[in-house]
Amino acid sequence: MDLRKITDTFSVSPQINLDDVPAIAKAGFRSILCNRPDGEELGQIEHAAVQTAALEAGLEFRCVPITSGSVNETDLTDFNTALAELPAPILAYCRSGTRCTMLWSISHMDQMPGEQIIEATAAAGYDMSGLVAQMSRQRG
Repeated sequence: MDLRKITDTFSVSPQINLDDVPAIAKAGFRSILCNRPDGEELGQIEHAAVQTAALEAGLEFRCVPITSGSVNETDLTDFNTALAELPAPILAYCRSGTRCTMLWSISHMDQMPGEQIIEATAAAGYDMSGLVAQMSRQRG
């Protein structure tokens, strides 16, 4: 299990396994957010199985599947709704954790300086500097 803290209330991870879920609960997480569509990769654990394991471990669960490389306004709205409604701390997962980190970065562009987003994500091992620069130019 590769849990990477972005903030005190939000962490990301590559694909989790069912046997990771009890350790996720023991680590203090209160929710799991899946950002990976089912069937993205051969042999991938479907979100319903993770949801069952999460609920059995006393965790909230939400699935907001995002196709890699294509985020639209509905996706972002659904992601933000999940962040607002799920009890924190939240662990979000996708294939590598990058997609979750990207979504979090986009959703926080109006809430914190770009440099702070870059620092928080870099500390977790993700480079969002290009995304932040692009978003800053678009909002210009």
